[in-house]
Amino acid sequence: MFEPHAIAAAYLAAWNARDPAERRLAVAQAWSNDGSYLDPMMEAEGHAGLDAMIAAAQAQFPGLSFTLHGRPELHHNRIRFSWALAPENSAPVAFGTDFGIVAEDGRLQAVTGFLDQGAA
Repeated sequence: MFEPHAIAAAYLAAWNARDPAERRLAVAQAWSNDGSYLDPMMEAEGHAGLDAMIAAAQAQFPGLSFTLHGRPELHHNRIRFSWALAPENSAPVAFGTDFGIVAEDGRLQAVTGFLDQGAA
């Protein structure tokens, strides 16, 4: 059985990795090779696409980082977790909830993101 906190933490680490080489490694650790992401503003497939998407989001929201908000839940191969986006040592500017499909190796195969409140 997979540990939901570890899956969500690896996912958020990819979103927070600012160094390109570190981010590519984090993406590979969080997502399966055919991993995908979809939210109302962006979408990506594969490690290269996910890396480019995250880099673009970081450029759009400089100085902001994602943190886990609440407790991730996992059943079967489905995971749900919430996050907050905030400047360092400041109140969050956005909150969201993501739903994912976990591949057999414990990495994310697909994530669908929802913005609950905040920056768009």
